This record gives sequence, C-alpha cells and structure tokens, in this order.
Amino acid sequence: MGRYVLRRLLQLIPVFLGTTFIIYALVWAIPQDPFAGKCGQRPCPEGYIAEMSDKFNFDDPLVFQYLKYMGNVLTGDFGDTFSGISVGEQISTAYPTTVKLAVIALLIEAIIGITAGVLTGLRKQGFLDNLVLISTLFLISLPVFVTGFVLRLYLGPQGLDLMDTGVDTADPSIGQLILPGFVLGSLSMAYVARLTRGGIAENRRADYVRTAIAKGQPNRRVVGVHLLRNSLIPVITFLGTDLGSLMGGAIVTEGVFNINGIGGLIFRGIQEKEGVMVTGIVTLLVLVYLLMSLIVDLLYAVLDPRIRYE
Repeated sequence: MGRYVLRRLLQLIPVFLGTTFIIYALVWAIPQDPFAGKCGQRPCPEGYIAEMSDKFNFDDPLVFQYLKYMGNVLTGDFGDTFSGISVGEQISTAYPTTVKLAVIALLIEAIIGITAGVLTGLRKQGFLDNLVLISTLFLISLPVFVTGFVLRLYLGPQGLDLMDTGVDTADPSIGQLILPGFVLGSLSMAYVARLTRGGIAENRRADYVRTAIAKGQPNRRVVGVHLLRNSLIPVITFLGTDLGSLMGGAIVTEGVFNINGIGGLIFRGIQEKEGVMVTGIVTLLVLVYLLMSLIVDLLYAVLDPRIRYE
C-alpha cells in the first residue's frame, strides 16, 4: 500500500507543474498591453511601468516568470495585484466560505443521490423509480442559475416566505448555505443517483451477490457489504473529482445568493484583468482537483485491493 501511495504522489508532480504552467501561459502570454486601463484614461507613467515590470518579471522569458511565480507560491506568497492588494489575504478571506459551500453541496448530493440510487436500483420499474428518473432528468435539463433563481424567488420573502434565502454576511452559517449548497449540488446529485442506480441494478445479478443470498446472509448485509461496496466505485470517482468542479462552478451560485466567496474573486479578477488574482485562485483549484484524485485512488485501493497490485 505504501508503494502504491508513493507512486500516486510522484505522478501528481508533473501533472501539477504542467497544468499550472499552461494556466500561467494562458493568462500572461497573451500579446496585449498588461498596463492597459490600469491608470484610468491616461497611459501609465514610465516609472510605474518599470516598477511593475520588475515586480511581475515581465522582462524575463515566460518559463522563468513561471518558475519565479511558483517559487513564491510554494512559500505561500501569491503576490499582489496591480493595485497593491494581497492576493493571499483575499483568498484566505474568501476560500473558507467557498470550501464550506462546496462541502455542503457534496454532502447533499452524496446523501440524497446515493439513497435515491440504492432505493430505485433495488426496486426498478416502480413508482419511486419513475419518480426519481423524471426528477433527475428535470435537474439535468435545468441550468444551475435557473434552479437557484427559481428556488430563491419562490422560497424567499418574495414568494412563499419559507426561509431567508439571501446571505448578507461575509461569514455565512451552515444553515444559510443549505439552500445554495442544494442548488450547487443539484446537477451532480442527479448524476450520482443515476450512477448508483445503474451499479446496483447491474451488480444485483452478479455471482457473489447470489452466493451471499444463497448462504442465508441478511438482506441488510448483502446490500450494505457486498452490493453497495462494488457499486460505489464509479460513484466515488465522480464525487472525488466533483469537489473541484463544485468550487470552480460556485461562481454562478455565489452570484445568485450574494455569497462572498472565491467565485466573486475570480469574476472580479477577470473583469479587472488582474492576472495574478486569476492565476493564484486557479492554481489552488488545480491543487484541490489533484488531491481529490489522490484520495479517490486510495479509496479505490481500499474498496478493491486488486487495484493496488496492477
């Protein structure tokens, strides 16, 4: 198991460097004036341009710019924007809120999606099966911003007034993030339900399940130990990689519910052409993707020990 973990860790290094270099190049290698619009309607003074060029290493080849940037990032220094705002402080303020929102969305989609998938996979072609299939198709067809807008409109003060759907604080509570988390995870929840349903329905006919039933094992053990364990492998893959997608996709949900998270920072960074802000946030998202992929690989090895020996 130790060699398996070490091999997976070593594989992450070239992937991380390659991915972040591509992102860095896409942001900074664009042939345009990096100081356009930074000084209002007037051209920036020569002194300012020289100072910023030295600060952002614009006179160096792109590869050396990237290496210097990553050297600073690895020490925790994400640099400053053109206006002198610390990117690290902005990220440290906004990131916990987005992480909290993404984790809530992941838990909601896992609990509801897997439960619905197991129930419908065990009882196919029934009323519940048809209800879940139609509901998931409905969620898949709707864009997330439409789901968020409709739920906020009808559940909030302007509709049925069942809950306060706005987030008016920089550090929202878990209760305030339940509805945004449901909206953010709604699309993935539909896929989790369908993946689980397909896995359960297929593995019900497997020899090891029929053997367990023939041995007289309780139905709860057959489903919980034998059937669910093998059926959840593709679901875990999806959930593991989905956390990174949820954090990147939170930009829409955070906009609908006025949440001050990482999505707002990316949006403002793109609008104001603050490349260092965009690069820093996306580098963190890449790191989250890779760490979640590593966790998924380790869970693979736990669920199916044959994988670690391949």
